[in-house]
Amino acid sequence: MQLNLQQLYGNIDIYLFDQLLKGTYDNCKKVLDAGCGGGRNLVYFLRNGYEVYGIDPNPDAVSAVKQLSETLSPANSEENFVIASAENLPFDDNYFDLVISNAVLHFARNPGHFDNMIRSMWRVLHPGGYLFARLASDIGIETLVQPLGNGRYLLPDGSERFLVNEQLLLQYTERLKARLHEPIKTTNVQNLRCMTTWCLQKI
Repeated sequence: MQLNLQQLYGNIDIYLFDQLLKGTYDNCKKVLDAGCGGGRNLVYFLRNGYEVYGIDPNPDAVSAVKQLSETLSPANSEENFVIASAENLPFDDNYFDLVISNAVLHFARNPGHFDNMIRSMWRVLHPGGYLFARLASDIGIETLVQPLGNGRYLLPDGSERFLVNEQLLLQYTERLKARLHEPIKTTNVQNLRCMTTWCLQKI
């Protein structure tokens, strides 16, 4: 049976799909989705023999991703999916080849919480591994967001998010001694919100 794109890749983030098309993660074996939800970004990895892990603070999400894993990759242990937070990952140092953080970091409560999440995800990556992060930013809508304190802002779409800017992402790239293997890319959604893709490799 021939599978269509939806069956092959699921509802994958388009910029994660872009990295797959470029072959960036071809040599990755162990993949963690830190904030996996129901597993929308894991379909391709489950279908193609990766060792797939996921964490989410929502028990219903973890149940859903376990079921997805059982359906698409029965050999992938359901114990790889656990209820946990991004800032307190229950995995050893240098364990993963790829960590995915999609629409998670902008839920940081303050700069300290953001820092804890980033450093937790960085800790579990082994040297040479990759971090794929997609998060809300103020890039391109700097004058349209309203500061609420602690790094959080009210966006024109009515949502409240912790927002980064290019300077902060470049500072973290330097602090982590990381390599920015793609330019920082931002999608402006009709001046209502902006989502930025931040792709790092651990040196």
